Amino acid sequence: MAVFDTPYQRLEASYTDSPLGEDDLLVHVPEGSKSPWNHIENLDLFFSRVYNLHQKNGFTCMLIGEMFELLQFIFVVSFTTFLVSCVDYDILFANKMVNHSQSENNKVTLPDAFLPPRVCRDRIQENCFLMVLLVIAGVFWIHRLIKFIYNICCYWEIYNFYIQALRIPMADLPYYTWEEIQSRIVQIQKEHQICIHKKELSELDVSHRILRFKNYMVAMVNKNLLPLQHRLPLLGETVFYTRGLKYNFQLIFFWGPGCLFQNEWSLKPEYKRAGARLELAEKLSQRILWIGLANLVLCPLVLVWQILYAFFSYTEVLRREPGSLGARCWSLYGRCYLRHFNELDHQLQARLSRAYKPASKYMNCFLSPLLAVAAKHLGFLAGSILAVLIALTVYDEDVLAVEHVLSAVTLLGVVVTVCRSFIPDQHLVFCPEQLLRVILAHIHYMPDHWQRSAHRAETRGEFAQLFQYKAVFILEELLSPLLTPLVLIFRLRPKSLEIIDFFRNFTVEVVGVGDTCSFAQMDVRQHGNPAWMSAGKTEASVYQQAEDGKTELSLMHFAITNPRWQPPRECSAFLTHLRERVQKDSGGTTPKNPPGLGHPLHYSGLSLQSDSEPHSLMVNMFHGISPTAMPPHTEVLCSPHVSAVSEVASALRSLSPQQSCHMAPNQSGLEFRNGSFGSSLWEGPMTSGPLSEYASMEMSLHALYMHELHQQHTRMAPGRHIWHRQESDESGESVSGDGLINTTSNMPNSASCPSPTTLLQEDRMPPISAHRFSASTDFGTIQRSCSNLARQPMGGWSEDTQSTRHPETVPEEGSEDDLPPQTQKV
Repeated sequence: MAVFDTPYQRLEASYTDSPLGEDDLLVHVPEGSKSPWNHIENLDLFFSRVYNLHQKNGFTCMLIGEMFELLQFIFVVSFTTFLVSCVDYDILFANKMVNHSQSENNKVTLPDAFLPPRVCRDRIQENCFLMVLLVIAGVFWIHRLIKFIYNICCYWEIYNFYIQALRIPMADLPYYTWEEIQSRIVQIQKEHQICIHKKELSELDVSHRILRFKNYMVAMVNKNLLPLQHRLPLLGETVFYTRGLKYNFQLIFFWGPGCLFQNEWSLKPEYKRAGARLELAEKLSQRILWIGLANLVLCPLVLVWQILYAFFSYTEVLRREPGSLGARCWSLYGRCYLRHFNELDHQLQARLSRAYKPASKYMNCFLSPLLAVAAKHLGFLAGSILAVLIALTVYDEDVLAVEHVLSAVTLLGVVVTVCRSFIPDQHLVFCPEQLLRVILAHIHYMPDHWQRSAHRAETRGEFAQLFQYKAVFILEELLSPLLTPLVLIFRLRPKSLEIIDFFRNFTVEVVGVGDTCSFAQMDVRQHGNPAWMSAGKTEASVYQQAEDGKTELSLMHFAITNPRWQPPRECSAFLTHLRERVQKDSGGTTPKNPPGLGHPLHYSGLSLQSDSEPHSLMVNMFHGISPTAMPPHTEVLCSPHVSAVSEVASALRSLSPQQSCHMAPNQSGLEFRNGSFGSSLWEGPMTSGPLSEYASMEMSLHALYMHELHQQHTRMAPGRHIWHRQESDESGESVSGDGLINTTSNMPNSASCPSPTTLLQEDRMPPISAHRFSASTDFGTIQRSCSNLARQPMGGWSEDTQSTRHPETVPEEGSEDDLPPQTQKV
């Protein structure tokens, strides 16, 4: 095995956020006053079940759904066995005549193709491979049945918790938002003492319990620790992350036999010390090998199930909507890369759903003109033949009795539908730069080198890793049983030591919560990035910094979606600084930034709202902003990024319920304020519906604002591009990228329409920096080059200069003290 070394260093907890006097607190409750939910031992499972029951719309819906899943498994196995052993296909395909008892009835019926029960039973028993599959399927179904019964007993307790503790009837549960449920859970802590280690619970405590393991996965993807990027000979740089691979990662790290955690809330003590890191890495490497071999042995069974499930799930959809496989969906890798720390599933799904339409339009900008011409003519030929067959069928239905006519009609219909999907709509004009900005407002993360490069095929290819075809998703899932063992054995095993060090270095113990990922604390002091407004507020080295502004954006997202949350001192200082910066950037009335200046959201046609959002919110928000208020041409050329920052900041200040929505007071509404953030957005009573819409809108604007500030910072100071990063070698040093990237691409004339602000900015030649891309104004051929810049996998880091500081060397085995890591009390 290779010599283990790693860039990850020990991270100490730097602050405590416990209320005064709650250090090592243990609440004592008299025996007679205990409620049924006092001192719940496993709060992770408890809060997860409370959240799952809410997301599944109540106990009855969850119960019926679980029952239908059991019946669905029986149906798939039984129906497949029947098709394999109990059907005479010679009769079904008319290759053999049927002897009827009555000579006058010569018509073949469907039951004639079914074999007698005795013959069917004998054929099943003679097929040894089928018998093995049936036995394994039976054992698996019994396991699921036992798990179903156990879950019903557990969720019955959650049902009573909703009724008695939260006082929410199951009939009304679908109409409550999770924020309201979470608020009630925090309030009843004083009455029921769900957690005896703290007098009060916070929204962050609940999120840590529900998302403990998911936060680790998000952090590992952000630090490029998991082997998800692969360079293939013909396909180039690809991403492979499927549900099967995700399941194996969780099995290895979190809950499988021999995993790193001794329970849901505590990392094993030996993994918290660096003394035995080599032995632990070797042990983890062996465990990954055995799990990979187990996947290899079970590969045929899993592959058969994947094929059957995909066939029964998508065949009917493909027949009804042949173009459905040409639709796109967010990949599992995209969901993990774009996820904030402490972001719940429904919040992530809402963000990505809002970005779905602009993302689809953006990907449609890159339809090949040559392919469109070929599809148009092929569709004409197939449509002509289909029209003739349909006309003959209308004239005489006996035409369908001719062999293969019905098959030809079906196949031609599919060909016409597929060809139509490759023909662009001649009445639509797509603007890639504008669409990518709309997407950024919702997904919140975008690499630096995508700026002003939305029209390039390279940008489209990288975005396709996040937003892939549905057909590609299905194909990857079908190939997952074959490729997952290879990824585990040959790609994950060499990273054993880095994984061990990651869990040791980035795990902190929080009072009342347990061991959590330190990135999930959203502490800008420990994990802030100076290029994302954390300069002067962070002490993190380059190895401890979260990439892509993950810490800062996650902190903003959590503070906006949880207005009652009181952040720690460092986080509060960052939010206060951000508020002051917004006020400063939006308060200028210089000629270069007049009060009526419309920001890029308006000029680019940016419509942040989706079909699910009230249109009036954005209409009122941009009320009074007119494109005629655009500054003179020369003024925009002076400082395009500064102008964009002030424009978005003005939009943030103008976003207020009193100014834009004029809601009437509602007695049932709650008064939401975030004292640390200091935003006027939440002043006044609001119901949960408009609150969530305003929260989503404000977060979208803050994401744009942060990216504008980041672009402004990278213009003044060299920064590292973090979409593509080289993996660390065995010595732990980042591979330096000293090759030049020089690409030439033609902008599609019919698929790009830069916004007015973009057009004005592109008339100016930006300064060429050794650490940044620079673009010329020639739309025909745009050259971009950089030096000392490595193209590296998305979500990590690279060092561009020799002056970047390195962490202290990790002591070898036995040279570091065996003291446990410092406890962080929150």
